[in-house]
Amino acid sequence: QVQLVESGGGLVQPGGSLRLSCAASGFTFSRYAMSWYRQAPGKERELVASISSFGTSTNYVDSVKGRFTISRDNAKNTVYLQMNSLKPEDTAVYYCNWVSNAWQPYWGQGTQVTVSS
Repeated sequence: QVQLVESGGGLVQPGGSLRLSCAASGFTFSRYAMSWYRQAPGKERELVASISSFGTSTNYVDSVKGRFTISRDNAKNTVYLQMNSLKPEDTAVYYCNWVSNAWQPYWGQGTQVTVSS
């Protein structure tokens, strides 16, 4: 079955960095785009970044452009989100996402990122 397991969240001071990882299994990872979403308390889940199957194309929400970098290692079935210059407004639960050919979305359990002094 499909599994997406996120890791790497934590508490960081403003201006700090974190690297999130998402280990995927149960599907042919290298054939699909992958995405990171986040959901802050009281807000809707939003798309943060996405990456094409071979990593040649990436997209970011405006609020993280220039600070976050999405990447992937198809040999390890893992997608990453490098987050630099973190701000308090980046505080959220971050989720890894895959959408199957049948347009079925799959989510990981999420990893909490808290940016606070």
